[in-house]
Amino acid sequence: MRRTVQRRAAVGVFALVALIVPAAVPATASPPSGDGVIVLEGATGTEGIAAGEGTTFYAGDRLNGDIYRGDIRDDTAGLFIDAPDGRAAIGMKADVTHDLLFVAGGGTGDAYVYSTDTGGTVGVVHLAAGQDAFINDVTLTKDGAWFTNSFAAELYFLPVDKDGGLGEVETVTLTGPAADPWTGFGPNGIAAVNGGKTLILAHSAFGALFTVDPDGVDSGTAATARIGGFDVPNVDGILVQGRQLWAVQNQKNRISRIKLASDLSSGVVGDVITSPAFNVPTTIAKFGNTLAAVNAKFGQAATEFEVVLVPARD
Repeated sequence: MRRTVQRRAAVGVFALVALIVPAAVPATASPPSGDGVIVLEGATGTEGIAAGEGTTFYAGDRLNGDIYRGDIRDDTAGLFIDAPDGRAAIGMKADVTHDLLFVAGGGTGDAYVYSTDTGGTVGVVHLAAGQDAFINDVTLTKDGAWFTNSFAAELYFLPVDKDGGLGEVETVTLTGPAADPWTGFGPNGIAAVNGGKTLILAHSAFGALFTVDPDGVDSGTAATARIGGFDVPNVDGILVQGRQLWAVQNQKNRISRIKLASDLSSGVVGDVITSPAFNVPTTIAKFGNTLAAVNAKFGQAATEFEVVLVPARD
């Protein structure tokens, strides 16, 4: 049965909202009037969102693994994948070249790969098991998909060939400061930069971003280095284009836009994007000058979940 997704105004007409911050902290950028909210009717919990072809987006139900598909221009969308029992959907990325959707499976320890043409399952890939497994997010390079595990200092690389075929997964152990001991959720969002030669990892427990050198994948290790100049408490999903990075800070209900140095060793916070409609946003997708952020509403007895549209400020 097709479920609908409706767009409504995000608390009427937005007004300028300022954060009370020290003078050294950049001013808050709040959304202008015209921003919207897309309600995912029937969702029981959301966390991941991915940009597809054009203005198409995919959003996942973290509790049952269902996948919604919609369009940021339209008023309706629907349940695209009614996932089999036992699955979950956390972070996700769409490979528009091969018509694939890669989904992190959270506490299942699995990754799921779906066809964006048919909605069928292309592969179920086991990455980790037991109490050390929470597969949180994924990023794509020309060679394949990288997945994070919030409970272990590991990444998992799933090769994808030129025809979209899946290879054998490789486990890569992180070294350096991102692998220091932590409590709670650690490695979270991930993004590929420099044509996939470098990865950027969001670490929730440290409230920081790290570069990851994947060149050691053949040896099973990858060195990390902290990106200096700023902190990002409660960091979750991240998105990078060029030297601009957007970091979602879930419990802070904001997205920080960061200008990275050319060598990726440091960065400067430019804008802090807020919205009255944010309610624990977790991940984002970008469409031109618009960001689409999904509300997770962690710890709440929520019955409605949304995608919130805000300006990217780039």
